[in-house]
Amino acid sequence: MIRIEGQPVLTAAEMRAAEDAVIATGVPVDTLMDRAGTAIAHAVRRLAGSNAILILCGPGNNGGDGYVAARVLAELGATVRVAALSQPRTDAARAARAGWPGPVEALAEAKPAPVLVDALFGTGLTRPLSGTSPQTPNTPPAKAGAQLGTAIDDVHGSPNWTPASAGEVSVVERLHTLTTAATLTIAIDLPSGLATDSSHALTTPPVFHLTLALGTLKLAHLLQPAARYCGEVRLLDIGVPVTSRTEVLKSPQLAPPGPDAHKYTRGLVGVIAGTMAGAADLAALAAMRAGAGYVTLLGDSAGPPHALVRAAFSDHALANDRIGALVIGPGLGRDDTARDRLDAALAAGHPLVLDGDALRLLDPDRIRALTVPVILTPHAGEFDALFGRSDDDKITRARDAAARTGAVVVFKGADTVIAAPDGRVRLAPGASGWLSTAGTGDVLAGAIGAMLAAGLDPLAAAAAGVWLHSEAARRSGPAFIADDLADALRSARASL
Repeated sequence: MIRIEGQPVLTAAEMRAAEDAVIATGVPVDTLMDRAGTAIAHAVRRLAGSNAILILCGPGNNGGDGYVAARVLAELGATVRVAALSQPRTDAARAARAGWPGPVEALAEAKPAPVLVDALFGTGLTRPLSGTSPQTPNTPPAKAGAQLGTAIDDVHGSPNWTPASAGEVSVVERLHTLTTAATLTIAIDLPSGLATDSSHALTTPPVFHLTLALGTLKLAHLLQPAARYCGEVRLLDIGVPVTSRTEVLKSPQLAPPGPDAHKYTRGLVGVIAGTMAGAADLAALAAMRAGAGYVTLLGDSAGPPHALVRAAFSDHALANDRIGALVIGPGLGRDDTARDRLDAALAAGHPLVLDGDALRLLDPDRIRALTVPVILTPHAGEFDALFGRSDDDKITRARDAAARTGAVVVFKGADTVIAAPDGRVRLAPGASGWLSTAGTGDVLAGAIGAMLAAGLDPLAAAAAGVWLHSEAARRSGPAFIADDLADALRSARASL
Protein backbone atom coordinates (compact mmCIF):
# COMPACT_ATOMS: atom_id res chain seq x y z
CA MET A 1 0.00 0.00 0.00
CA ILE A 2 1.31 3.39 -1.05
CA ARG A 3 0.53 6.67 0.70
CA ILE A 4 -1.27 9.12 -1.55
CA GLU A 5 0.79 12.29 -0.99
CA GLY A 6 2.20 13.59 -4.28
CA GLN A 7 0.44 10.93 -6.35
CA PRO A 8 -1.29 11.77 -9.66
CA VAL A 9 -5.08 11.95 -9.82
CA LEU A 10 -6.99 10.83 -12.93
CA THR A 11 -10.56 10.84 -14.16
CA ALA A 12 -12.26 7.54 -15.02
CA ALA A 13 -11.70 8.16 -18.73
CA GLU A 14 -8.02 9.00 -18.20
CA MET A 15 -7.50 5.82 -16.18
CA ARG A 16 -9.26 3.75 -18.83
CA ALA A 17 -6.99 5.28 -21.48
CA ALA A 18 -3.92 4.44 -19.38
CA GLU A 19 -5.10 0.83 -19.03
CA ASP A 20 -5.86 0.65 -22.76
CA ALA A 21 -2.33 1.85 -23.51
CA VAL A 22 -0.91 -1.00 -21.45
CA ILE A 23 -3.24 -3.52 -23.10
CA ALA A 24 -2.14 -2.22 -26.51
CA THR A 25 1.42 -3.32 -25.69
CA GLY A 26 0.23 -6.91 -25.42
CA VAL A 27 -0.63 -7.14 -21.72
CA PRO A 28 -4.01 -8.97 -21.43
CA VAL A 29 -6.86 -7.59 -19.34
CA ASP A 30 -6.67 -10.82 -17.32
CA THR A 31 -3.10 -9.97 -16.35
CA LEU A 32 -4.08 -6.51 -15.11
CA MET A 33 -6.92 -8.07 -13.16
CA ASP A 34 -4.59 -10.63 -11.64
CA ARG A 35 -2.19 -7.86 -10.61
CA ALA A 36 -5.01 -5.86 -9.03
CA GLY A 37 -6.55 -8.83 -7.23
CA THR A 38 -3.19 -10.01 -5.92
CA ALA A 39 -2.31 -6.55 -4.62
CA ILE A 40 -5.73 -6.34 -2.94
CA ALA A 41 -5.28 -9.76 -1.35
CA HIS A 42 -1.92 -8.94 0.18
CA ALA A 43 -3.18 -5.61 1.53
CA VAL A 44 -6.31 -7.20 3.02
CA ARG A 45 -4.29 -10.08 4.48
CA ARG A 46 -2.01 -7.65 6.32
CA LEU A 47 -4.96 -5.83 7.84
CA ALA A 48 -7.33 -8.72 8.50
CA GLY A 49 -4.97 -10.91 10.48
CA SER A 50 -6.78 -14.13 11.42
CA ASN A 51 -10.28 -12.63 11.00
CA ALA A 52 -12.68 -14.09 8.45
CA ILE A 53 -13.20 -12.06 5.27
CA LEU A 54 -16.29 -11.56 3.11
CA ILE A 55 -15.77 -10.19 -0.41
CA LEU A 56 -18.75 -8.75 -2.29
CA CYS A 57 -18.35 -9.08 -6.06
CA GLY A 58 -20.23 -7.18 -8.74
CA PRO A 59 -20.75 -8.11 -12.40
CA GLY A 60 -17.94 -6.03 -13.91
CA ASN A 61 -14.18 -6.01 -13.67
CA ASN A 62 -14.26 -4.60 -10.15
CA GLY A 63 -16.01 -7.81 -9.17
CA GLY A 64 -13.39 -9.74 -11.14
CA ASP A 65 -10.70 -8.10 -8.99
CA GLY A 66 -12.64 -9.35 -5.98
CA TYR A 67 -12.70 -12.96 -7.23
CA VAL A 68 -8.93 -12.88 -7.82
CA ALA A 69 -8.37 -11.39 -4.36
CA ALA A 70 -10.49 -14.14 -2.80
CA ARG A 71 -8.49 -16.85 -4.55
CA VAL A 72 -5.14 -15.38 -3.51
CA LEU A 73 -6.33 -14.84 0.06
CA ALA A 74 -7.37 -18.49 0.27
CA GLU A 75 -3.95 -19.50 -1.05
CA LEU A 76 -2.39 -17.36 1.69
CA GLY A 77 -4.35 -19.29 4.30
CA ALA A 78 -7.06 -16.74 5.05
CA THR A 79 -10.66 -17.66 5.82
CA VAL A 80 -12.53 -16.02 2.95
CA ARG A 81 -16.02 -16.16 1.49
CA VAL A 82 -17.49 -14.61 -1.65
CA ALA A 83 -20.97 -13.19 -2.18
CA ALA A 84 -22.06 -11.99 -5.62
CA LEU A 85 -24.76 -9.65 -6.85
CA SER A 86 -25.04 -11.45 -10.20
CA GLN A 87 -23.08 -13.51 -12.67
CA PRO A 88 -19.96 -11.86 -14.17
CA ARG A 89 -20.59 -10.00 -17.42
CA THR A 90 -17.09 -9.49 -18.81
CA ASP A 91 -14.73 -12.14 -20.13
CA ALA A 92 -12.02 -11.21 -17.63
CA ALA A 93 -14.47 -11.30 -14.71
CA ARG A 94 -15.80 -14.69 -15.86
CA ALA A 95 -12.26 -16.06 -15.95
CA ALA A 96 -11.59 -14.68 -12.47
CA ARG A 97 -14.80 -16.27 -11.19
CA ALA A 98 -13.75 -19.59 -12.68
CA GLY A 99 -10.44 -19.32 -10.83
CA TRP A 100 -12.15 -19.02 -7.45
CA PRO A 101 -12.45 -22.59 -6.12
CA GLY A 102 -14.99 -21.93 -3.40
CA PRO A 103 -18.75 -21.37 -3.37
CA VAL A 104 -20.36 -18.09 -4.33
CA GLU A 105 -23.18 -16.96 -2.07
CA ALA A 106 -26.07 -14.76 -3.12
CA LEU A 107 -25.64 -11.24 -1.81
CA ALA A 108 -29.13 -11.29 -0.32
CA GLU A 109 -28.30 -14.38 1.76
CA ALA A 110 -24.71 -13.64 2.79
CA LYS A 111 -23.94 -13.66 6.49
CA PRO A 112 -21.69 -10.92 7.93
CA ALA A 113 -17.96 -11.34 8.53
CA PRO A 114 -15.49 -9.34 10.66
CA VAL A 115 -13.77 -8.03 7.51
CA LEU A 116 -15.94 -6.77 4.64
CA VAL A 117 -14.49 -6.03 1.18
CA ASP A 118 -16.69 -4.10 -1.27
CA ALA A 119 -15.84 -5.08 -4.86
CA LEU A 120 -19.34 -4.46 -6.24
CA PHE A 121 -18.74 -1.32 -8.33
CA GLY A 122 -15.60 0.74 -8.78
CA THR A 123 -14.87 3.55 -11.22
CA GLY A 124 -17.37 4.40 -13.91
CA LEU A 125 -20.65 4.49 -12.02
CA THR A 126 -22.89 7.23 -13.46
CA ARG A 127 -26.36 6.53 -12.02
CA PRO A 128 -27.73 5.62 -8.60
CA LEU A 129 -27.64 1.99 -7.55
CA SER A 130 -31.32 2.11 -6.72
CA GLY A 131 -32.52 3.36 -10.09
CA THR A 132 -32.58 6.48 -12.21
CA SER A 133 -33.04 8.62 -9.11
CA PRO A 134 -31.89 8.12 -5.51
CA GLN A 135 -34.05 5.81 -3.43
CA THR A 136 -36.59 7.61 -1.28
CA PRO A 137 -38.10 6.41 2.00
CA ASN A 138 -41.29 5.57 0.04
CA THR A 139 -39.55 3.30 -2.48
CA PRO A 140 -40.40 -0.35 -1.74
CA PRO A 141 -37.11 -2.19 -1.06
CA ALA A 142 -37.90 -5.01 -3.46
CA LYS A 143 -38.62 -2.50 -6.24
CA ALA A 144 -35.39 -0.67 -5.49
CA GLY A 145 -33.47 -3.92 -5.84
CA ALA A 146 -35.19 -4.74 -9.11
CA GLN A 147 -34.37 -1.29 -10.51
CA LEU A 148 -30.68 -2.06 -10.32
CA GLY A 149 -30.70 -3.78 -13.68
CA THR A 150 -31.22 -0.47 -15.50
CA ALA A 151 -29.12 1.74 -13.27
CA ILE A 152 -25.54 0.57 -13.56
CA ASP A 153 -22.95 1.79 -16.02
CA ASP A 154 -19.59 0.22 -15.12
CA VAL A 155 -16.73 1.58 -17.22
CA HIS A 156 -15.14 -1.88 -17.24
CA GLY A 157 -18.32 -3.89 -17.64
CA SER A 158 -21.73 -3.84 -19.26
CA PRO A 159 -24.79 -1.77 -18.35
CA ASN A 160 -27.14 -4.46 -19.58
CA TRP A 161 -27.06 -7.06 -16.83
CA THR A 162 -29.79 -8.41 -14.61
CA PRO A 163 -28.97 -8.55 -10.88
CA ALA A 164 -29.63 -11.46 -8.61
CA SER A 165 -32.73 -10.97 -6.51
CA ALA A 166 -32.10 -8.89 -3.42
CA GLY A 167 -35.16 -10.35 -1.77
CA GLU A 168 -36.99 -7.87 0.44
CA VAL A 169 -34.09 -5.42 0.74
CA SER A 170 -32.24 -3.31 -1.80
CA VAL A 171 -28.60 -3.93 -2.65
CA VAL A 172 -27.72 -0.61 -1.00
CA GLU A 173 -29.40 -1.65 2.23
CA ARG A 174 -27.66 -5.02 2.09
CA LEU A 175 -24.28 -3.29 1.71
CA HIS A 176 -25.02 -1.07 4.70
CA THR A 177 -26.10 -4.06 6.81
CA LEU A 178 -22.97 -6.07 6.07
CA THR A 179 -20.59 -3.16 6.65
CA THR A 180 -22.29 -2.22 9.90
CA ALA A 181 -21.77 -5.77 11.17
CA ALA A 182 -18.06 -5.76 10.22
CA THR A 183 -15.19 -4.44 12.35
CA LEU A 184 -13.05 -3.56 9.30
CA THR A 185 -14.51 -2.36 6.00
CA ILE A 186 -12.48 -1.98 2.82
CA ALA A 187 -13.66 -0.58 -0.53
CA ILE A 188 -11.94 -1.60 -3.75
CA ASP A 189 -11.12 1.41 -5.93
CA LEU A 190 -14.22 3.31 -4.73
CA PRO A 191 -17.07 2.64 -2.32
CA SER A 192 -20.03 1.40 -4.38
CA GLY A 193 -22.40 4.26 -5.12
CA LEU A 194 -19.92 7.08 -5.75
CA ALA A 195 -19.48 8.95 -9.02
CA THR A 196 -15.82 8.81 -9.99
CA ASP A 197 -15.38 12.31 -11.38
CA SER A 198 -18.16 14.53 -10.05
CA SER A 199 -17.54 13.59 -6.39
CA HIS A 200 -21.28 13.05 -5.92
CA ALA A 201 -22.73 10.22 -3.90
CA LEU A 202 -25.14 8.80 -6.47
CA THR A 203 -26.39 6.45 -3.79
CA THR A 204 -25.24 6.96 -0.21
CA PRO A 205 -22.70 4.25 0.59
CA PRO A 206 -21.46 3.26 4.04
CA VAL A 207 -18.45 5.09 5.41
CA PHE A 208 -15.52 2.72 4.90
CA HIS A 209 -12.45 2.45 7.06
CA LEU A 210 -10.15 2.13 4.03
CA THR A 211 -10.33 2.49 0.27
CA LEU A 212 -7.70 0.79 -1.90
CA ALA A 213 -7.27 2.84 -5.08
CA LEU A 214 -6.21 0.74 -8.06
CA GLY A 215 -3.44 2.15 -10.22
CA THR A 216 -4.06 5.81 -9.43
CA LEU A 217 -6.12 8.17 -7.30
CA LYS A 218 -9.52 9.28 -8.61
CA LEU A 219 -11.23 12.63 -8.00
CA ALA A 220 -13.82 11.05 -5.69
CA HIS A 221 -11.06 10.02 -3.29
CA LEU A 222 -10.33 13.68 -2.57
CA LEU A 223 -13.37 15.83 -3.37
CA GLN A 224 -16.31 16.19 -1.04
CA PRO A 225 -18.86 14.85 -0.42
CA ALA A 226 -17.59 11.59 -1.95
CA ALA A 227 -14.29 11.58 -0.06
CA ARG A 228 -15.98 11.31 3.33
CA TYR A 229 -17.17 7.78 2.47
CA CYS A 230 -13.70 6.53 1.50
CA GLY A 231 -12.05 6.69 4.92
CA GLU A 232 -8.29 6.37 4.65
CA VAL A 233 -7.14 6.02 1.05
CA ARG A 234 -4.12 4.01 -0.03
CA LEU A 235 -2.82 3.28 -3.52
CA LEU A 236 -2.08 -0.14 -5.03
CA ASP A 237 0.36 -0.37 -7.93
CA ILE A 238 -1.03 -2.53 -10.74
CA GLY A 239 1.66 -1.81 -13.31
CA VAL A 240 -0.16 0.92 -15.26
CA PRO A 241 2.03 4.01 -15.79
CA VAL A 242 0.09 7.24 -15.26
CA THR A 243 0.82 10.94 -15.43
CA SER A 244 -1.40 13.88 -14.63
CA ARG A 245 -1.30 17.62 -14.12
CA THR A 246 -3.48 17.02 -11.07
CA GLU A 247 -1.69 15.69 -8.00
CA VAL A 248 -2.33 15.18 -4.31
CA LEU A 249 -0.69 17.82 -2.16
CA LYS A 250 2.55 16.67 -0.54
CA SER A 251 4.77 18.04 2.18
CA PRO A 252 6.91 20.94 0.90
CA GLN A 253 10.67 20.98 0.80
CA LEU A 254 11.49 23.96 3.02
CA ALA A 255 15.10 24.25 4.05
CA PRO A 256 15.94 25.79 7.44
CA PRO A 257 17.79 29.12 7.41
CA GLY A 258 21.47 28.77 6.61
CA PRO A 259 24.41 30.45 8.35
CA ASP A 260 24.18 33.47 6.05
CA ALA A 261 20.46 34.00 6.55
CA HIS A 262 19.00 37.20 7.99
CA LYS A 263 15.52 38.60 8.44
CA TYR A 264 15.26 39.93 4.90
CA THR A 265 16.52 36.80 3.16
CA ARG A 266 13.83 34.85 5.01
CA GLY A 267 11.22 37.17 3.56
CA LEU A 268 9.45 40.36 4.53
CA VAL A 269 5.64 40.14 4.61
CA GLY A 270 3.44 43.20 4.71
CA VAL A 271 -0.09 42.71 6.08
CA ILE A 272 -2.61 45.49 5.53
CA ALA A 273 -5.14 45.97 8.32
CA GLY A 274 -8.70 47.20 7.97
CA THR A 275 -11.88 47.59 9.99
CA MET A 276 -11.42 44.27 11.84
CA ALA A 277 -7.86 44.54 13.12
CA GLY A 278 -7.91 41.10 14.73
CA ALA A 279 -8.09 39.36 11.36
CA ALA A 280 -4.97 41.14 10.12
CA ASP A 281 -3.28 40.37 13.45
CA LEU A 282 -3.94 36.66 12.88
CA ALA A 283 -2.55 36.81 9.34
CA ALA A 284 0.57 38.63 10.58
CA LEU A 285 1.11 36.16 13.44
CA ALA A 286 0.70 33.26 11.03
CA ALA A 287 3.26 34.70 8.65
CA MET A 288 5.74 34.95 11.52
CA ARG A 289 5.04 31.42 12.79
CA ALA A 290 5.30 30.00 9.27
CA GLY A 291 8.87 31.27 9.00
CA ALA A 292 8.90 34.82 7.64
CA GLY A 293 11.92 36.79 8.81
CA TYR A 294 10.13 40.12 9.12
CA VAL A 295 6.42 40.98 9.26
CA THR A 296 5.02 44.48 9.28
CA LEU A 297 1.37 45.22 9.97
CA LEU A 298 0.20 48.37 8.23
CA GLY A 299 -2.84 49.99 9.82
CA ASP A 300 -4.48 50.80 13.11
CA SER A 301 -3.41 47.98 15.40
CA ALA A 302 -1.65 47.56 18.71
CA GLY A 303 -0.49 44.86 21.08
CA PRO A 304 1.82 41.85 21.16
CA PRO A 305 3.80 40.09 19.89
CA HIS A 306 6.61 42.60 20.17
CA ALA A 307 8.44 41.05 17.20
CA LEU A 308 5.64 42.26 14.94
CA VAL A 309 6.42 45.66 13.45
CA ARG A 310 3.30 47.84 13.50
CA ALA A 311 3.17 50.98 11.42
CA ALA A 312 0.62 53.40 10.08
CA PHE A 313 -0.68 52.65 6.61
CA SER A 314 0.94 54.94 4.04
CA ASP A 315 2.17 54.95 0.48
CA HIS A 316 5.67 55.39 1.89
CA ALA A 317 5.36 52.17 3.91
CA LEU A 318 4.13 50.32 0.82
CA ALA A 319 7.11 51.59 -1.19
CA ASN A 320 9.56 49.43 0.78
CA ASP A 321 11.27 47.44 -1.96
CA ARG A 322 12.17 44.70 0.51
CA ILE A 323 8.53 43.56 0.81
CA GLY A 324 8.34 40.09 -0.68
CA ALA A 325 4.58 39.68 -0.36
CA LEU A 326 1.60 41.83 0.58
CA VAL A 327 -1.38 40.19 2.27
CA ILE A 328 -4.59 42.16 2.00
CA GLY A 329 -8.19 41.22 2.67
CA PRO A 330 -8.41 39.74 6.18
CA GLY A 331 -10.72 42.10 8.07
CA LEU A 332 -10.26 44.76 5.38
CA GLY A 333 -13.89 45.90 5.19
CA ARG A 334 -15.66 47.23 2.10
CA ASP A 335 -15.86 50.95 2.80
CA ASP A 336 -14.04 53.76 1.02
CA THR A 337 -10.95 53.35 3.21
CA ALA A 338 -10.79 49.67 2.31
CA ARG A 339 -11.06 50.48 -1.38
CA ASP A 340 -8.31 53.08 -1.14
CA ARG A 341 -5.97 50.68 0.66
CA LEU A 342 -6.68 47.96 -1.86
CA ASP A 343 -5.97 50.34 -4.77
CA ALA A 344 -2.69 51.32 -3.16
CA ALA A 345 -1.70 47.69 -2.56
CA LEU A 346 -2.39 46.75 -6.17
CA ALA A 347 -0.32 49.68 -7.39
CA ALA A 348 2.63 48.99 -5.07
CA GLY A 349 4.20 46.37 -7.33
CA HIS A 350 4.68 43.63 -4.74
CA PRO A 351 3.56 39.98 -5.01
CA LEU A 352 0.05 39.71 -3.58
CA VAL A 353 -2.07 37.37 -1.47
CA LEU A 354 -5.68 38.50 -1.89
CA ASP A 355 -8.14 37.18 0.68
CA GLY A 356 -11.49 37.92 2.27
CA ASP A 357 -12.92 41.37 1.61
CA ALA A 358 -10.33 42.13 -1.08
CA LEU A 359 -11.94 39.43 -3.22
CA ARG A 360 -15.33 41.12 -2.83
CA LEU A 361 -13.94 44.44 -4.09
CA LEU A 362 -12.29 43.10 -7.24
CA ASP A 363 -13.30 41.56 -10.54
CA PRO A 364 -11.40 38.97 -12.59
CA ASP A 365 -10.36 41.44 -15.29
CA ARG A 366 -8.70 43.73 -12.79
CA ILE A 367 -6.79 40.83 -11.29
CA ARG A 368 -5.79 39.70 -14.77
CA ALA A 369 -4.27 43.12 -15.45
CA LEU A 370 -1.82 42.86 -12.54
CA THR A 371 1.81 42.27 -13.51
CA VAL A 372 2.99 40.74 -10.21
CA PRO A 373 2.53 37.20 -8.86
CA VAL A 374 -0.94 36.87 -7.33
CA ILE A 375 -2.53 34.22 -5.11
CA LEU A 376 -6.27 34.28 -4.43
CA THR A 377 -7.68 32.46 -1.39
CA PRO A 378 -11.49 32.39 -1.69
CA HIS A 379 -13.89 30.20 0.23
CA ALA A 380 -17.01 29.03 -1.62
CA GLY A 381 -19.03 32.21 -1.02
CA GLU A 382 -16.19 34.48 -2.11
CA PHE A 383 -15.52 32.29 -5.13
CA ASP A 384 -19.16 32.50 -6.25
CA ALA A 385 -19.17 36.27 -5.78
CA LEU A 386 -16.01 36.71 -7.83
CA PHE A 387 -16.52 34.13 -10.58
CA GLY A 388 -20.22 33.30 -10.51
CA ARG A 389 -22.05 30.12 -9.58
CA SER A 390 -21.60 26.93 -11.56
CA ASP A 391 -22.54 23.26 -11.44
CA ASP A 392 -19.05 22.25 -12.62
CA ASP A 393 -16.85 20.27 -10.25
CA LYS A 394 -14.52 22.15 -7.94
CA ILE A 395 -11.38 21.33 -9.91
CA THR A 396 -12.84 22.60 -13.17
CA ARG A 397 -14.02 25.78 -11.51
CA ALA A 398 -10.68 26.47 -9.83
CA ARG A 399 -8.73 25.72 -13.00
CA ASP A 400 -10.96 28.02 -15.07
CA ALA A 401 -10.68 30.79 -12.48
CA ALA A 402 -6.88 30.55 -12.49
CA ALA A 403 -6.77 30.72 -16.28
CA ARG A 404 -9.17 33.65 -16.31
CA THR A 405 -7.25 35.76 -13.79
CA GLY A 406 -3.67 34.61 -14.37
CA ALA A 407 -3.45 33.99 -10.63
CA VAL A 408 -3.00 30.90 -8.51
CA VAL A 409 -6.37 30.12 -6.95
CA VAL A 410 -6.70 28.43 -3.56
CA PHE A 411 -10.36 27.35 -3.54
CA LYS A 412 -10.70 26.68 0.18
CA GLY A 413 -12.83 24.11 1.97
CA ALA A 414 -12.75 20.60 3.35
CA ASP A 415 -11.35 19.66 -0.08
CA THR A 416 -9.09 22.61 -0.88
CA VAL A 417 -8.17 22.82 -4.57
CA ILE A 418 -5.09 24.78 -5.64
CA ALA A 419 -4.99 25.66 -9.34
CA ALA A 420 -2.37 27.43 -11.43
CA PRO A 421 -3.04 29.37 -14.65
CA ASP A 422 -1.19 26.73 -16.70
CA GLY A 423 -3.63 24.01 -15.61
CA ARG A 424 -1.64 22.35 -12.83
CA VAL A 425 -3.73 21.41 -9.80
CA ARG A 426 -2.91 20.28 -6.27
CA LEU A 427 -5.58 18.64 -4.11
CA ALA A 428 -5.36 18.83 -0.33
CA PRO A 429 -6.79 15.71 1.32
CA GLY A 430 -8.63 15.37 4.59
CA ALA A 431 -8.76 18.83 6.19
CA SER A 432 -9.68 18.88 9.87
CA GLY A 433 -13.34 19.64 10.51
CA TRP A 434 -12.19 21.84 13.41
CA LEU A 435 -10.94 24.39 10.86
CA SER A 436 -14.57 25.51 10.60
CA THR A 437 -14.03 28.35 13.04
CA ALA A 438 -13.57 32.09 12.63
CA GLY A 439 -10.11 33.32 11.66
CA THR A 440 -8.59 30.15 10.22
CA GLY A 441 -8.74 31.61 6.72
CA ASP A 442 -6.78 34.63 7.93
CA VAL A 443 -4.14 32.26 9.29
CA LEU A 444 -3.93 30.54 5.91
CA ALA A 445 -3.47 33.85 4.09
CA GLY A 446 -0.58 34.76 6.39
CA ALA A 447 1.10 31.38 5.99
CA ILE A 448 0.88 31.62 2.20
CA GLY A 449 2.25 35.16 2.38
CA ALA A 450 5.30 33.88 4.26
CA MET A 451 5.93 31.24 1.60
CA LEU A 452 5.56 33.76 -1.24
CA ALA A 453 7.87 36.27 0.47
CA ALA A 454 10.46 33.51 0.93
CA GLY A 455 10.80 33.28 -2.85
CA LEU A 456 8.69 30.26 -3.73
CA ASP A 457 6.81 30.45 -7.02
CA PRO A 458 3.09 31.13 -6.52
CA LEU A 459 1.87 27.53 -6.93
CA ALA A 460 4.58 26.19 -4.63
CA ALA A 461 3.91 28.98 -2.10
CA ALA A 462 0.19 28.29 -2.07
CA ALA A 463 0.74 24.55 -1.76
CA ALA A 464 3.25 24.96 1.07
CA GLY A 465 0.97 27.33 2.95
CA VAL A 466 -2.01 24.98 2.63
CA TRP A 467 0.09 22.02 3.80
CA LEU A 468 1.41 23.91 6.84
CA HIS A 469 -2.11 25.08 7.68
CA SER A 470 -3.50 21.53 7.49
CA GLU A 471 -0.63 20.08 9.51
CA ALA A 472 -1.02 22.79 12.15
CA ALA A 473 -4.69 21.88 12.44
CA ARG A 474 -3.82 18.21 12.84
CA ARG A 475 -1.37 19.03 15.60
CA SER A 476 -3.87 21.31 17.35
CA GLY A 477 -6.37 18.54 18.05
CA PRO A 478 -10.05 19.31 18.67
CA ALA A 479 -11.77 22.59 19.50
CA PHE A 480 -8.83 24.87 18.69
CA ILE A 481 -9.28 28.54 17.82
CA ALA A 482 -7.47 30.47 15.12
CA ASP A 483 -4.92 31.82 17.58
CA ASP A 484 -3.97 28.24 18.51
CA LEU A 485 -3.72 27.37 14.82
CA ALA A 486 -1.34 30.24 14.12
CA ASP A 487 0.87 29.17 17.03
CA ALA A 488 0.87 25.55 15.79
CA LEU A 489 2.36 26.61 12.47
CA ARG A 490 5.69 26.68 14.28
CA SER A 491 5.60 22.98 15.10
CA ALA A 492 4.23 22.19 11.64
CA ARG A 493 7.19 23.97 10.08
CA ALA A 494 9.57 22.22 12.49
CA SER A 495 8.26 18.84 11.36
CA LEU A 496 9.71 19.26 7.87
